[in-house]
Amino acid sequence: MTTVERSLQYRSFWRRLDGTLGAITAQRDVVATLDAILKTLLRDYRDDLSLVAGRLYEKLEDPERYVLRRWYGDSPPDRIGYTVPITYQAVAILLERGLLVMKESDAGFDPSIEDPLGVSAFAAMTVGEDNRWILSFSIEGEYDRERLLYLLSAVQHVVTQKIREARFVDVMEEARRIQKALLPMATPSFHAYELAGRSIPAEAVGGDLFDFIPVSDRILGIAVADSSGHGLPAALQARDVITGLRMGVQEHLKIISTVEKLNKVINRSTLATRFISLFYGELEKSGNFIYCSAGHPPGLFWRDGGFALLDAGGMVLGPDPDARYERGYVVMRPGNVLVLYSDGITEAADARDGDELFGLDRLKEIVSGNQDLGARALVDLIFQKVEAFSGRTRPADDQTVVVVRLPRL
Repeated sequence: MTTVERSLQYRSFWRRLDGTLGAITAQRDVVATLDAILKTLLRDYRDDLSLVAGRLYEKLEDPERYVLRRWYGDSPPDRIGYTVPITYQAVAILLERGLLVMKESDAGFDPSIEDPLGVSAFAAMTVGEDNRWILSFSIEGEYDRERLLYLLSAVQHVVTQKIREARFVDVMEEARRIQKALLPMATPSFHAYELAGRSIPAEAVGGDLFDFIPVSDRILGIAVADSSGHGLPAALQARDVITGLRMGVQEHLKIISTVEKLNKVINRSTLATRFISLFYGELEKSGNFIYCSAGHPPGLFWRDGGFALLDAGGMVLGPDPDARYERGYVVMRPGNVLVLYSDGITEAADARDGDELFGLDRLKEIVSGNQDLGARALVDLIFQKVEAFSGRTRPADDQTVVVVRLPRL
């Protein structure tokens, strides 16, 4: 399976999970909400991910330890009230990373703690302020570590969003103002190239952002970020990525080093949304364009009467701090067009019954049929076509388009 196919599969999986857990009504009693989530995960996802049991732990302060509050799954032992010391190495790693998959052969696994629970392999995540809760799942058989990390990120996003949703209303307007300030105030001038970008959120604030980052007088950084979900948590995560890029890019720093450092920062984030796709490239005055796509829809590069998909890169940022990335390379010549976008564009559903998506082919048709339009006009045309197709002035998902053109001589 290619990186692009895996990224598309992950996004489809995340949407299914978001729909399932999103239907759970958040309650004032956090334990009741987490109870419902545990039951739903074990009911609907145990076969997909080899889950056989789920546990909820709560942090106690004096002395610091985690106590088992709930257990669901096959033959639960009589262990409610069982405590795990915060000094347990597996717990220490989990508190540092927020996500963890561990089996008995891994360093840090302590049989004296896990055997009374009948656990030989588990996946776990922290939830809530100050890591108050831990959701842990027993797993059996063969499992895909990367997929499990992605699942945990998705679950963590939905759970934390529900816990915090009551607090979001009062700060939405301030968040909208902050996010607007993060978008480029004006499109920069960069030698002979035409540049344009636009982002439309699905809610008051969104999880998409784009940026043009001057690296030097001969290099321009171009970024499109798409955080999982939308609304305030996604907006905050996208903000962190763009801010991190602005602070981290340097003329002589390799692009892969920048992306891998950013991935570690996102992994350590305490925000609700812990994974985000990113397309970042650096355009040189000469036309050289070096890029990395971290789980993001591949860029469209129009040249010589056809398209190249810019898909070199790796997995989404966040789930795996040790993820590795590759760079891609193309050269922009007069007449070439580069189109970057978020999946809110290609996955916009039709106005009739919602069964058909706008798709990559329609986007290609717009670009190929209007390759001589200016960058701003092409961005506007893409949004007009998507709006007409979906029949929505406010999109169902955040939408972003960035166009870079090198006009013919």
